[in-house]
Amino acid sequence: MSETNQIKLNSIYAFKEGMSTLFDENGTAVPVTILRYSPWYVSQVKTVENDGYSALQISCDPKKVKNSNKAEIGVAKKIGFDAGFRYVKEVRLSDLSDVKLGAQVSIDSLSKGDLIKVTAKSKGHGFMGSVRRWSFAGGPASHGSKFHRQPGSSGNRTWPGRVMPGKKFPGHWGDETVTVKNLKVYDVIPEESVVIVRGSVPGARNSLIRMVKV
Repeated sequence: MSETNQIKLNSIYAFKEGMSTLFDENGTAVPVTILRYSPWYVSQVKTVENDGYSALQISCDPKKVKNSNKAEIGVAKKIGFDAGFRYVKEVRLSDLSDVKLGAQVSIDSLSKGDLIKVTAKSKGHGFMGSVRRWSFAGGPASHGSKFHRQPGSSGNRTWPGRVMPGKKFPGHWGDETVTVKNLKVYDVIPEESVVIVRGSVPGARNSLIRMVKV
């Protein structure tokens, strides 16, 4: 893909590789998250006239033809691919004058020192009790107590006679959309398709991470 057919966006996506530790010029240990950037292509341009709003549909990771439906194949063939994509996202963009179908989203959309907002799915932990899920203290550990890791009282008096909304109970923990604001881009290495973010980023390894410049 030529440099002339690349575009820069305010919002890009990458995949989480894991965490590591780097040392800055002062010798200070810095915790970082390594993100792997895969090529994203503009697969559709949405305009106010046709769709009611202006945005770009960007796609990544081509699938096999047998795993793609006719609609996906039709969109993919317009940009030179034979099959649909595994990941399809939309990015709002008001100025579409310089955008061409099939253009590649450049990793240079981010640069060292940028502040970003990161959104991803948190790790899923399954069904968890209230002690693990909400850090409840639990009851006495000994002296004949039979109340150890139970949630405890949850109701009210005769009025209102119900459990109030938002009460913390056992339940599914994690697997939720989480946003962390004001993380700093520690470095961008285009030749290795790597974005390094200072600090931790939500999600498990290989999770899709959205980064938006603030």
